[in-house]
Amino acid sequence: MFAVASLEPGEHAFSFKCTPDKYAELVERPGIVPAPYLARANWVAFERDDALPRTETKLLLRVSYDLVFTKLPRKIRAGLG
Repeated sequence: MFAVASLEPGEHAFSFKCTPDKYAELVERPGIVPAPYLARANWVAFERDDALPRTETKLLLRVSYDLVFTKLPRKIRAGLG
């Protein structure tokens, strides 16, 4: 799991994993908070989906995917392509 999106309106639009440096930078921005229950693993939560420009958000989501993908066992990574 590298990201979580809410399908219902609520407190957070979506959450994702990031590097420790990026985590520290992002939680200082308005509209972005430490993700409940996952902040210790460097997850952030967007309170609204437009907290950052869409291009930057896409890049951050790609980094999140890569962070999780590299931690998977080799056999699973090979099965995912």
